[in-house]
Amino acid sequence: MNLLVCISKTPDTTSKISFKSDATEYNSDGVTFIMNPYDEWYALVKAIELVEQNGGNVTVINVGPASNDIIIRKALAIGANDAIRVDLENGDAFAIASNIAAHAKSKSYDAIFTGKETIDYNGSEVGAMIAELLDLPYVSYANDLTTSGNISKITREIEGGMEICEVEGPFVLSAAKGLAEQRIPNMKGIMMAKSKPLNVVAATGDALRVKTEKFIVPPGKTGVKLIDPENMDELVRLLHEESKVI
Repeated sequence: MNLLVCISKTPDTTSKISFKSDATEYNSDGVTFIMNPYDEWYALVKAIELVEQNGGNVTVINVGPASNDIIIRKALAIGANDAIRVDLENGDAFAIASNIAAHAKSKSYDAIFTGKETIDYNGSEVGAMIAELLDLPYVSYANDLTTSGNISKITREIEGGMEICEVEGPFVLSAAKGLAEQRIPNMKGIMMAKSKPLNVVAATGDALRVKTEKFIVPPGKTGVKLIDPENMDELVRLLHEESKVI
């Protein structure tokens, strides 16, 4: 199996959120960046598991600057065979998807995996865009995947239940919780990652189309107001005038 896994860099979940340059740019000062968990824990690990079972190759691809190399090396340490970084400083979802698709068009990948979303923007856009640009089937939010030859059976959550579908490769899949179990790189993997190829290529896809005008931090949560259980009129007033839920 020849699999491509798309990975991205996101702030750690405990990072403080603030902005600079008139609220048009995320303030990364002092922020620890990590590989997006949905990409790492589910998409990447599932691809590695499939190759361990069936043989083949796992390539990871990232669209971004040289500072992203550290998370790419972690993917290699976890078990990916090789890596590609498309050298693009800033890109919206479409620019990222088009550059990944531009690379994949010249290859023969049996499947392309993404995480269901990144934990910073939560857009869930890149996987669907890649599938559209490559004219491939797309299955989102996969919780389970089994393969038999060129046919894959995929289970995913839908409103009120589960959906089981079959798809013939090649296809694009976005990975959700449950698809695989997180792997921690061991010392052997970390040492081997240093010698695995990380190829940097020029961006050949579409340029940025969406420009951020401003970020707005949501208002802080207010404290709890305690109302005397005998004072229902005051409770109703607060729900109506302050919370505006009735």
